[in-house]
Amino acid sequence: QVQLVESGGGLVQAGGSLRLSCTGSGIIFSINTIRWYRQAPGKQRELVAYITRGGSTNYGDSVKGRFTISRDNAKNTVYLQMSSLKREDTAVYYCNTPGGDWGQGTQVTVSS
Repeated sequence: QVQLVESGGGLVQAGGSLRLSCTGSGIIFSINTIRWYRQAPGKQRELVAYITRGGSTNYGDSVKGRFTISRDNAKNTVYLQMSSLKREDTAVYYCNTPGGDWGQGTQVTVSS
């Protein structure tokens, strides 16, 4: 059974930084594409970034140049480093596997 646990969210001022973590069990991150999504109140879930088994990365247009996704194979953890945060980055952030598994999410709130 796959379990994903996101952490690292919180309240931060605009322009600040946060690092989110997604740790998995029952799945090997290094051989899977792992995605970060976010969902703001009243909005559809949005793809933020993903990292492939080969280590290639891709980002949504709204976060390019500000967010960085990375992976620690030894810890079976994927990170999302978020910098230059904006109010519009406020959302619940989730990680996702190719098999459709989701974590419980972690709340990120950016204040002005």
